[in-house]
Amino acid sequence: MLYKNALIFRAGRGFVPGSFCVENGSFVKVTDISPAGEGLDLRGQRVIPGLIDLHSHGAMGADFSDGDYEGLKRMAAYLAKSGVTAFAPASMTLPYDVLAKAFSTAKQLSDEQPQGLSRLVGIQMEGPFFSEKKKGAQNADYLRLPDAGAFKALNDGCGGLVKIADVAPELEGAEEFIREVSKICRVSVAHTDADYDAAKMAFSTGARHLTHLFNAMPAIHHRDPGVIGAAAERGDVVAELICDGLHVHPSAVRMAFRLFPGRVCLISDALRCAGMPDGEYELGGQPVFLKDNIARLADGTIAGSASNLYTCMLNAIAFGIPEETAIIAATLTPAKELGCDELLGSIEEGKLADFVVCGEDLSLRQVYIGGQPV
Repeated sequence: MLYKNALIFRAGRGFVPGSFCVENGSFVKVTDISPAGEGLDLRGQRVIPGLIDLHSHGAMGADFSDGDYEGLKRMAAYLAKSGVTAFAPASMTLPYDVLAKAFSTAKQLSDEQPQGLSRLVGIQMEGPFFSEKKKGAQNADYLRLPDAGAFKALNDGCGGLVKIADVAPELEGAEEFIREVSKICRVSVAHTDADYDAAKMAFSTGARHLTHLFNAMPAIHHRDPGVIGAAAERGDVVAELICDGLHVHPSAVRMAFRLFPGRVCLISDALRCAGMPDGEYELGGQPVFLKDNIARLADGTIAGSASNLYTCMLNAIAFGIPEETAIIAATLTPAKELGCDELLGSIEEGKLADFVVCGEDLSLRQVYIGGQPV
């Protein structure tokens, strides 16, 4: 199938006039030329890679940690329609048997890849190895000290789907955990009260990722730069950023992209209330209340977002982030973090044909997964 007269997003080049062909679910030819003849004329519409959300808990009343396969499919359908063509669901701080069940449903969806649903390309294991002081919306009843053996058992049980494992580096056993688990997947510093030295140890030992920058970690201070300072001064640490307009102020969004040039990964951190009306929901065994698009625990703690990654990307642009930078932060950067950039994250020959047709303002018009419209 030929798609012609498009403005195609090419990393490093911006939007380039041209055409592309899709065969057997993959891009087989991407060119700056739009040939005459049969094909779908996109009439100058913009085309970007499908977005990849590596930190999303749920949507449409479903949460990944429920371990419910139908709910996970409902979540994947919502993401696909929202322009998110691949995702790595994030778990919560819960008992190991609950996590094992959720991870099993992830493996089933990854193996089956039902048509029209967002591709499940990994898992982010968010918890239970967190600081009680910075637990945020995580359930303190299930917090545990870092345990590489427990991680390996869960990861083996889902066929190695865990691509990011979170840990607070100040906890007892964290250094050994990071050393062992970083040989298997990305290790992320998260929900932590670590000072600069503890964070520096984590990154020196093998951690290469920072979960939701600014949230659930100490604020940066000129005499105590903490986790943020330790991460920013390394060129190999990628920082997640929730850009729903609530978790992080627009000025701090701009700051993040300056602190981590080329190393920001936009995420939604969406909860089961995404795509749902105001009301009471649940997160990790705790009630969550959604009102005016803000999800909070009973004590007022912001629990997560009710947004999606496509909206977060548009927000970043509205906050002053250049279009190309924001698009890459929602596509190619997460693909690299999940180790699937050879197949996803950009519009290139040989990659899977996951793309979004957009208006001039990047408003979503049509989503394609494997070359098939959603």
